[in-house]
Amino acid sequence: MFQTIPLGKLVASPRNVRRHTDAAADAELKASIAAHGLLQNLVVRAGPKGKFEVEAGERRRRAMLALAEDKVLPRDHQVTCLVLSVDNEAAPEASLAENFHRLAMNPADEAQAFAALIEGGATTEQVASRFGLTVRFVEGRLRLATLAPVVFDALAAGVITLDMAKAYGATSDQQIQARVFTEISGAYYSPTPDSIRRMVLTGTVRGSDPRAKLVGRDAYVAAGGRIERELFDNADTESWVDVALLESLAAEKMAEEARAIAEQNGLAWVKPTLDPYASHDLVEGLVRLPAEPAPLSEAEATRLEELDASWDEHAAVLEDEESAPEAIEAAEAAIAAIERETQDIRNRPLVLPDDHKGSAGMILTLSREGKPVLQPVFYGERKVATSDSDDGIEVVSSDGEAGTRRATMSKRLVDELAMQRRDVLALHLASDPALALDVMVFTLADADSHDWQARTASTIRGGVPSGPLVGFEPADAAATRALVELRAGLDETWRSGRDQCERFDRFRALPDEARAAWLGHVVARSLEASLNISGERRIPFQDHLGALIGIDIAQWWRPTAANYFDRVPKQVILEALGDVGGAELASRYMSVKKADLAASAERIFAGATIAEVAERERALAWVPDVMRFGGAAVIDEQDDSDTALAQDQQPDPSDGMADHGPSEASPCDLAA
Repeated sequence: MFQTIPLGKLVASPRNVRRHTDAAADAELKASIAAHGLLQNLVVRAGPKGKFEVEAGERRRRAMLALAEDKVLPRDHQVTCLVLSVDNEAAPEASLAENFHRLAMNPADEAQAFAALIEGGATTEQVASRFGLTVRFVEGRLRLATLAPVVFDALAAGVITLDMAKAYGATSDQQIQARVFTEISGAYYSPTPDSIRRMVLTGTVRGSDPRAKLVGRDAYVAAGGRIERELFDNADTESWVDVALLESLAAEKMAEEARAIAEQNGLAWVKPTLDPYASHDLVEGLVRLPAEPAPLSEAEATRLEELDASWDEHAAVLEDEESAPEAIEAAEAAIAAIERETQDIRNRPLVLPDDHKGSAGMILTLSREGKPVLQPVFYGERKVATSDSDDGIEVVSSDGEAGTRRATMSKRLVDELAMQRRDVLALHLASDPALALDVMVFTLADADSHDWQARTASTIRGGVPSGPLVGFEPADAAATRALVELRAGLDETWRSGRDQCERFDRFRALPDEARAAWLGHVVARSLEASLNISGERRIPFQDHLGALIGIDIAQWWRPTAANYFDRVPKQVILEALGDVGGAELASRYMSVKKADLAASAERIFAGATIAEVAERERALAWVPDVMRFGGAAVIDEQDDSDTALAQDQQPDPSDGMADHGPSEASPCDLAA
């Protein structure tokens, strides 16, 4: 039942699941309510002494109280509320449902709320179903609720990231979690999730560990490090107890080595890592620079000719059936020496073009033997065009029919939509290992049409494209979040193998389901960003896959003011309104200012307004044609930018933001 209630009679509910908020977002909410009023009602339940407890909308209540203190609103301001009659057990669930689709909740709040529902008798499957989430996501949050209190508090306060918290959760021992947290709190370097995971999984480090070999026993002991030895231990098997100290010393030594190499080779930078490989985090936002081996000198070319002639002579000895055993042995040794020398001469250092010198960098890894190894790849920073220089892209349908409407999109918006659409397809592909296997086999079979020159143990390639935009992480994208949770749930126990052979054996020993999950992940992460448009952004094979799966993009991506309506001309919004409500609905908003129109469209397409059932269903199913997996659209380029559109009205200084965040669609059923 809806009811208007004086502001002074509204109080905070003790059952509201949100415990943390964002000051900047609260300030924006306050300004929005001051400019446009309350655009969405509060959800309350009757409390003691004639008060009403706010189960959903506490941020809005506080914003209105602040406006009342500023005398912008009267103290008895009437607030529209939906009054619920729910018991104490259901109230937290109502609060969670409302908060989950507003300002992103702190993961710690989510963990506590999910744990409370489980303690109340709900199963993880029921919780996932109620909030349109995957079971894996709910289980991940429940694991966070079991973290050591000091770690959980750090997550709640924003001191550590969600990835770091998950790394602490690699062990269920809260004492180890707390000890590692205390040890690295005073470290001079910034710990990474990988380094935290290493420390919580290994209470001590063997003397044969690459970090120990790098730092050296004397330097470790001099810094206060402790070593424990059993009766028959040697330098390789003894236990180094202070793992955090060792990690810090190793990181410092690698950083010094990286600085020296950069200066010695004239590089702009060298990034060090304690891993034996360049992880995705290290190279994210970087691009490989073209480099060719240095040309052979005249002396080296002459020497290669001499080695070739000598190789032929010794090979003739091996082919002669009458050669003596001593001669065969000598010829084999000589050929082995010739091949080593030939390889040394041909392994030329890479040379960068002049236009890349001074800005290039490389990655310094730590080998299994504890030696710093400079990876033979040059990287450069990916250049991203500013919004002022974005090209506008005009989108029309590809059927060529007369009267087709034309709509302008900025290149930045096209890139963002392409990346989000890619994540939706990636999630479905990752969730269907059988289809992922077919895609991988076909891709490998089709790879012979390309010229791969790199000589490695296998011709399989599965590079991870960084996408057209660097640093773009859509906070309100359900598919992107689900992909992160899927990746976090993969079984990585095989990584503890000492070398590639042992890691492979451990991987083969994983259950079929675990290996199938890895298959889906490695194929899905290779997807490029594309849109359903003709031009360079379109990849027909992805459209075919999306249609084959039957993806309903509307279940995963909803247009909001932030991610779409603020970024397109007013006419495009009116046309979208016409699609769902006809000319009558579009004409109703014809005279509305652009900012207000964008906010209203967000609510309409989120199904948050009063409308006929058929119109509401069309609104919830609507997405731009370029986001669908189907027939392509045509694009034409023109000058345009995200920040202002020449053909649209100038933004009104009084325009503000809607008083609620972007809505978040519920994931669709991924059952095969």
